[in-house]
Amino acid sequence: MKFYGQERVALFIDGANLYAAARSLGFDIDYKRLLEVFSSRCNLVRALYYTALVEDQEYSPIRPLVDWLDYNGYTMVTKPTKEFTDATGRRKVKGNMDIELAVDVMEMVEHLDHIVLFSGDGDFRRLVEAIQRRGRRTTVVSTLRSQPPMVADELRRQADIFVDLADLQSLIARQLPADRARSGERLRQDGYNEDNYIDDDEYYEDEAV
Repeated sequence: MKFYGQERVALFIDGANLYAAARSLGFDIDYKRLLEVFSSRCNLVRALYYTALVEDQEYSPIRPLVDWLDYNGYTMVTKPTKEFTDATGRRKVKGNMDIELAVDVMEMVEHLDHIVLFSGDGDFRRLVEAIQRRGRRTTVVSTLRSQPPMVADELRRQADIFVDLADLQSLIARQLPADRARSGERLRQDGYNEDNYIDDDEYYEDEAV
């Protein structure tokens, strides 16, 4: 990662996409550490996190994470999911946040110098191009080291800087006691449990690259 002087930086995190990328690399993200890493290396103006929520459930499994992030330095942007049945009769839940993220970037770009996008979604290539036309720098964080790669080639090529999530693992991975890691037990940390995150493959058909 490379930041210049006092350039104003904002993080835009596609929650479902980032979760899928980290899971493909075999680690959980510690969002407290992530915020500390960027705050120590740049003039971080804001960190925005985007996710959809299933509102008609008695208990939303992602709600503990959303609440923790909201009280610990992140700006949360959420919306209700939409449920439908596909042609095969299978229940689907749609929760794409691309439009919300893109609109927020374009509204804030005049107050920023550097946008860091945590997503590998190729649909964001035109957004990155639009940012660059306004003289702002862009960094995309995703991974090429999963099978298949989680970042679209056109997005990676468009970005000014590409950072592989695997290279950040030692800085932002959730650290578990060795005995719990071996048993596969997940540790509740700082009031949230990331294992409750909704599974993209099962629920979010629109979140794929």
